[in-house]
Amino acid sequence: MYGAILGDMIGAPYEFDRGKKTKDFLMFNDAVGFTDDSVMTIAVAEAFLDEMEGKAGREEALIASMKKWGHRYPGAGYGGRFLGWLFGPSSEPYRSLGNGSAMRVSSAGWLFETIEETRKAARDSAKVTHNHPEGIKEAEATASAIFLARTGKSKAKIREYVIREFGYDLTRTCDEIRPGYRHVETCMETVPEAITAFLEGEDFEDVIRTAVSLGGDCDTLTCIAGSIAEAFYGVPEEMVSECRMRLPSDMLEVIDRFDKVRIKRKERV
Repeated sequence: MYGAILGDMIGAPYEFDRGKKTKDFLMFNDAVGFTDDSVMTIAVAEAFLDEMEGKAGREEALIASMKKWGHRYPGAGYGGRFLGWLFGPSSEPYRSLGNGSAMRVSSAGWLFETIEETRKAARDSAKVTHNHPEGIKEAEATASAIFLARTGKSKAKIREYVIREFGYDLTRTCDEIRPGYRHVETCMETVPEAITAFLEGEDFEDVIRTAVSLGGDCDTLTCIAGSIAEAFYGVPEEMVSECRMRLPSDMLEVIDRFDKVRIKRKERV
């Protein structure tokens, strides 16, 4: 999950097109910190872990964990409709096609042993709120790319799978996307751009810098790109350290718990 959380942290100061659309920026500064993307990434991971340990069914665990973490960090920057779901009386989904389903899904790409299980987990994590077909599709696409990357598939194979299964247009380069790209929070205008940034990046850090340089909703875009990049490249230890020092102990507990399970499951694939 470090890739997703680092992407969120590093992209956050440049959200709403506050950056200069360049890859040349100070990566860690005083404004670098987690937002709702990281909180919900932690929440979904905890829900899957609780389900695996028999503490709750999947849907119950997802709803309970997301609401618990949302209440614990209420000022993290949630969207208006999601905020209403977090604090309202209903737990019914609201047919969102926002990019929140994709930014929180990274743990699904790591915790399951087949692409079918991974896609089912991604669908389930999306539809508790984002039950619009596009919201579900983008969660599946992100988790699938992570699964394929962590199981040793090439970028060409990942690209081929994503185009075939999800119908994305990945023909544009980042140089073509960048000039006209503006802040937008829909899945279908965030996930293809994030995947393109991953495909063009030369290592983990370069993927992060490339994603941030696109602008727009770049904490979420970079969260998604970083989650795939981690699975393909790993994360440099110095960046892991920077991430951990910016997270509270309750989040670190979930990450450490997740890593123990992830490592065991990775050995089986």
